[in-house]
Amino acid sequence: MSAYTIKPLVTATGVSTGGRNGHSETTDNSVSVDLSVRKEMGGPGLPNTTTPEHLFAAGYAACFGGALEFVAKQHKKDVAGTVVTCDVSVGPREGGGFGIAVKMHVKVPTLPQQEALALVEETHNTVCPYSHATRNNIDFALDVQGA
Repeated sequence: MSAYTIKPLVTATGVSTGGRNGHSETTDNSVSVDLSVRKEMGGPGLPNTTTPEHLFAAGYAACFGGALEFVAKQHKKDVAGTVVTCDVSVGPREGGGFGIAVKMHVKVPTLPQQEALALVEETHNTVCPYSHATRNNIDFALDVQGA
C-alpha cells in the first residue's frame, strides 16, 4: 500500500456486508443503509433500499456543490440557490466488466450562462476531489444552466 499524496483533513470510514444485497454504514453511524440490486440489473429491487450508485450520486453532487461555492467565493461571485443534480449510471463496459457514467447538471440562477459555465468548469477541472478521483476513469458530461 502506498502513502497518501494528500494530507488528510478528515477521513470517513464505511463498512459493508453482503455487497449489493447487503448493508452499508459509516463507523460514526451518520449513514446506515440497506442495499439491493435493482430489478433492471437482475436483482430483487427491494423497497426502501438503495444502491452504491445512489450513494455516489448524492456524495458527488454535494461535494461538487461545495467545491463550486469555494470557487465562486474566490472569484467574489454569488452562487446562492445553485442546484447540483448528479446522474450516475452503471452498465457493461466494452472491454468487459462494468463501469459508471456521470452527468452533472448544475443550475446557477444568479449568474449569466458564460460566467456559470466558467465557474463550473473550473470547479470540475481544479477543485472538486470527486472530479479529480474519477477523471479519465469514467464517462463524464457537464450540463450547465445559468440565469
